[in-house]
Amino acid sequence: MADTTRLGLGCAPIGNLYSAVTDTQAADTVDAAWEHGIRLFDTAPLYGYGLSERRLGDALRDRPRDEFTIATKVGRRLDAIDNHSDSTGPAHQDSIFADTPAMWPQFDYSRDGILRSIDDSLERLGLDHLDIVHVHDPDDHIEVAMNEAFPTLIELRDSGVIGAVGCGMNNTAPLLHFVERVDLDVILLAGRYSLLDPSGGDELLPACAARGVDVIIGGVFNSGLLADPDANTTFDYAAAPAALVERVRNLRSICESFGVTLPMAAVGFALRNPAVSSVLVGARSRSEVIADVAAADADLPPDLWQALEIGCLT
Repeated sequence: MADTTRLGLGCAPIGNLYSAVTDTQAADTVDAAWEHGIRLFDTAPLYGYGLSERRLGDALRDRPRDEFTIATKVGRRLDAIDNHSDSTGPAHQDSIFADTPAMWPQFDYSRDGILRSIDDSLERLGLDHLDIVHVHDPDDHIEVAMNEAFPTLIELRDSGVIGAVGCGMNNTAPLLHFVERVDLDVILLAGRYSLLDPSGGDELLPACAARGVDVIIGGVFNSGLLADPDANTTFDYAAAPAALVERVRNLRSICESFGVTLPMAAVGFALRNPAVSSVLVGARSRSEVIADVAAADADLPPDLWQALEIGCLT
């Protein structure tokens, strides 16, 4: 698989996740990541409906191509809204992305859809090859993913068009299904290996280790709640129940009793598992990148983990 750094930049926020950022802010975020040694950048057509890929490509345009790893995804094909009779469309109703281009994300795991998606991503990114391509959230499309999406990516990998074949999901059971049946190089597990939900460590991560499949962990803050339960009460892209917010505040108190911040523990939890190759941190500003890097570099006391495990049960 392509080389990855211990910390990667999740680029959904520079695709206007929840709120808009400017092109300049997005570029400064990527620049900050580069300056702090981050060389893995994770994006997707869905993130800002192509905005994240375009901004990431622009920010990396003058960087040496052999010094960074780009991971993007297939499975959501973007069509112009003008091609559909409903000009608003479900894509722009209840979207978690703000101020997006007039595009319409459509699930498409067919061979033709995969090939078109890759061509479109290469154009937006301004690249001639992709290092990692994940099949994105095929929870309700397992059969076509098995029969068309993965075989297409494997063919492209074996012919040198892409570097590695992956699968990115929020759910462990279907990911385990693919790990056991597909010649994967890497997976991206989002939100299911965190202080609040370590379920990915039960079967999935050991299965990856046994098969030599690299693991990238995303969502270590569970959409923000584990970053700051006072300022951000979002859990898994939705409002967190009050009881869960209180539970996280209890975890924060435990961390503080060890002289550790909650974000340090959230990032450190994932990094300490030997099956994990990289951890993605989403950021929309230079200051957030700097804070994430500091969290990843923190020296955490071994006794912290047992205390947090007990705290999660109370």
